[in-house]
Amino acid sequence: MPPNEQQIILDLLSEVHRDSRATQREIATNMGIALGLTNGYLKRCIKKGLIKVSQAPANRYLYYLTPAGFSEKARLTGDYLAQSFDFFRNARSQCRDVLDEVTARGWRRVALVGASELAEIMALCATGSEIQLAGVIDPAAAGGFPLAGLPVLSSLAEADGVDGVVITALQSAQAVYDSYAAELGHQRLLAPALLCLSTPESGVR
Repeated sequence: MPPNEQQIILDLLSEVHRDSRATQREIATNMGIALGLTNGYLKRCIKKGLIKVSQAPANRYLYYLTPAGFSEKARLTGDYLAQSFDFFRNARSQCRDVLDEVTARGWRRVALVGASELAEIMALCATGSEIQLAGVIDPAAAGGFPLAGLPVLSSLAEADGVDGVVITALQSAQAVYDSYAAELGHQRLLAPALLCLSTPESGVR
């Protein structure tokens, strides 16, 4: 089962467990996915015996987790936590490698690009070092709450002079990298290996 499909099913089972009276539209809204997609996954879970459906008055339907549904929810939750731990452990190691490279290049002030869990881990790893993080650049999240104590900025200009940037975007990371490479040059960019970016150093381009 693909990771994104695992997450959808886990979220669906969690929503049904939380409120058996929720409509499909309410479930879809809470999960942040399309109504049709929710309907499709509900049907699959019902067919697999994970969810039981019964009709209520006023043409409403009630959804319940079956014993198999509870077992699958527990299994998926365990898998999610294990994957999260593996991600954190690998990301922390790679963020430290990037910060070592920042120091080796003589950079003192850098900006992170992409408000994400990876940016939070990078900020955590930089704590106590001589490296100054100017902020996190992410136009979609700019103006909101700080991320790991760092301001979220809408553009590089707001970072007020940096030696380089570190890509921490988890969505469309290659496009983000290419955009900043065109603006700054590859020499002023770094990124954790887990992003699997195509760069001059990777030998893929």
